[in-house]
Amino acid sequence: MKRNSETKSSDDLQPKYDLSQFKNGVRGKYYKRVAQGTNLVLIEPDLAAMFPDSQAVNRALRVLADAVQTVSPRKPSRKRA
Repeated sequence: MKRNSETKSSDDLQPKYDLSQFKNGVRGKYYKRVAQGTNLVLIEPDLAAMFPDSQAVNRALRVLADAVQTVSPRKPSRKRA
């Protein structure tokens, strides 16, 4: 039996989109704005399994930060001339 060969186009953009409207686009235009509100930290898989979501990680870090400040309060930094 012969299979019907389907020719697939490498371009999957639908014909309804007019590319002439996109010629003045700027790559990375909003990169700085997005990066300002994002801190990405990678943690080990065994630790990630202990925290179901980012809120749990933030709570744990706040508890740790409070404990560190209780044990040794931060001293104001001296400015050197």
